[in-house]
Amino acid sequence: MSDASTPEPRPNSSRTRLAVASLSLGTALNPLNSSMIAVALVDLQKTFMLGIAEATWVITAFYLASAAGQPLMGRLGDRFGPRRLFVFGMCVVMVVSALTPFAPSFALVCVGRIGLAIGTATAFPSAVAMIRPLSARSGVSSPRLLGRIQIANTAGAAVGPVLGGLLVSTLGWQAIFAVNVPLAALALIGTRMLAPADEPRRTERFRLLIANSDIPGIALFIGMLVALLVFLLGLQSSPSWWLLAAAVLAVAGFVWRELTASVPFIDLRLLAANRSLMMVYLCFAVFNLVYYTAFFGLPQLLQEHGGYNAGITGLLMFPLAAVTIGLTPLGARWIETRGLRFTLIVGGLGLIVGAGLLSIAGVTTSPIAILLLTAAMGAPYCVVSIAMSQALYASAAPKDVGVAAGILQTSRYVGAILATTVLGIVFVNGSSPDAPQEWIAVVAIATALAIVHAVLLFFWHPRAYEERTGP
Repeated sequence: MSDASTPEPRPNSSRTRLAVASLSLGTALNPLNSSMIAVALVDLQKTFMLGIAEATWVITAFYLASAAGQPLMGRLGDRFGPRRLFVFGMCVVMVVSALTPFAPSFALVCVGRIGLAIGTATAFPSAVAMIRPLSARSGVSSPRLLGRIQIANTAGAAVGPVLGGLLVSTLGWQAIFAVNVPLAALALIGTRMLAPADEPRRTERFRLLIANSDIPGIALFIGMLVALLVFLLGLQSSPSWWLLAAAVLAVAGFVWRELTASVPFIDLRLLAANRSLMMVYLCFAVFNLVYYTAFFGLPQLLQEHGGYNAGITGLLMFPLAAVTIGLTPLGARWIETRGLRFTLIVGGLGLIVGAGLLSIAGVTTSPIAILLLTAAMGAPYCVVSIAMSQALYASAAPKDVGVAAGILQTSRYVGAILATTVLGIVFVNGSSPDAPQEWIAVVAIATALAIVHAVLLFFWHPRAYEERTGP
């Protein structure tokens, strides 16, 4: 039979759909695990007899590893092949998730979370790298395939509190690790069987690979964050001033390293030359600081003061992320019809309202009130998140978009890390009769930061690349 008689592949072939579904499942594991843990903190506190300041390290460790791992894994994918790296990452997830439930100490649980972050960090850059060959093979546009993966990431964050609450309330905190084993196995098998094979890669010396990964820069970045966080968490008891000095030295070393490295972890020269882009990162970090303060703090209040178990708490948190999914098309349409800057400012004002409304939880934790509060926080999160992605595109030069997008993810993680630090400082006594008063203090901090965020947005202006801001 001639080649002309061979049928062309259908644009929406089942093979492509299953391949994208497998990749989407793998990429969803990172946001899923970052949100499931929110309803497991109280159980971890009770199991290992911890205060909230100590317990939040299980979140901080995950975000520190993710902040360092995401850009590094993108470079490793270029070196070893995206499908190979994706499969390796899912293997890491399965091994770590199978072992961590048996950890005898909280420190080893945190080690497990670090391994989980590194394993899941391989998924998104690998999936994005496989979009182009999948599009060429199936005839489906790259933006449409990428959109499916992005929706999976949002859905992972959305179902995290509900799934985590169900697992913790029925099987204990260990289950939020164990559930990753079958999910990662499905993603691994589907990707190994259906995703495009890796192209032949040129041989590269291991020493050159290490140099291009900027390991010293990553180490200094993590070191300055850890030193600063430990110092802040100890302010109310016995401040360790040497940690502050260590943080300052790490900052100086990090700046020097990034300005002299041939392939920097964070391109500080790019930021210095583009104030519009720097403002995007600052706004996004402050935004995530406000958002994750509510996302991680509210479950603590509901379980310790409201008396809800982890399962009910997860259900009460669901509107926060569910509204995000539902309003995403509206946010995109707003950007098209009303403009990017208008959408950002509206989202920033909505964040102030949502943060202020959280004070109601200090007065009542009735289910209806909490459902309304979490929905109110979901709306600005949706609008600001999608608009910030477009603001990045409007601020970065075309040649810098890939690097700029990686730094945007890092700014997200920094905001989340700082949020856990705020909670660790305010909730220093853990469970106490003064939980409502402590919550009001958290709300006051979040609202003040939301106001700062809105002011920063008002002063942001896109550069000459605004014509590229369409979805």
